[in-house]
Amino acid sequence: MSLNAPHLAGTVNGHGMRVGIVVSRFNSVITKALLIGAQSALRQHGCKDEAMTIVHVPGAFEIGTIAMAMVKNTRFDAIVCLGCVIRGDTAHFDYVCQGVMNAIGALALRGDVGVGNGVLTVDTLAQAHERIGGKHGHKGEEAALTAIVVASALKDLCDGQR
Repeated sequence: MSLNAPHLAGTVNGHGMRVGIVVSRFNSVITKALLIGAQSALRQHGCKDEAMTIVHVPGAFEIGTIAMAMVKNTRFDAIVCLGCVIRGDTAHFDYVCQGVMNAIGALALRGDVGVGNGVLTVDTLAQAHERIGGKHGHKGEEAALTAIVVASALKDLCDGQR
């Protein structure tokens, strides 16, 4: 490994970034907390409220549709996806989880926007609560910070190619 090679890691600096947030209404007790955490983390790291666009969707499955539309709009440097899918008695959980993760993955693979995945896929409501400030941290905050770090790294890469 060369010590002289450039190392790009992105920064947790949201100054001047435009951030799209897509949040599911389903399991709203959890998703509202995810949204509050994401907004708080973005503000703490320089994002202005007027630079955040929040779109509410019915459920987690619809997150990908709106997130992709936001990216195609090209107004956003980063997209934060927030939702909560709790396992039930049917296979519906598996289909929804697979669909939303595939959509978020496709969005990330475009390589032109920072993407933060804050969609919880849990077995119980208690597990979800552990991920909104409990022993597993706050996944809304983590998703928001991930999105701006990746957006920053993408900007550094693109600026370096010019």
